[in-house]
Amino acid sequence: RRFHAETGLSPLQWLLHQRVNRARELLESTDLPMEQVARLSGLVTTDSLRQHLSRRTGLTPSAYRATFTRRTDREGSVASSGIRT
Repeated sequence: RRFHAETGLSPLQWLLHQRVNRARELLESTDLPMEQVARLSGLVTTDSLRQHLSRRTGLTPSAYRATFTRRTDREGSVASSGIRT
């Protein structure tokens, strides 16, 4: 009850949000294969990654990566190809 009072989420919901946020970071900033993104974010499988990311963002992992990949411009600064949700 205390956790829910502090965060507004159940412990499982909070954990899933953290894992999806980590997956989003990895999709935006790396070229890792989807299997590695799923594993490193704690979502374990590509099916789980797809399900949770799609539910949260409305995009598949591939579509999310294509939309929000960070690219380095000629001056070395990071640019994003989309607006973060």
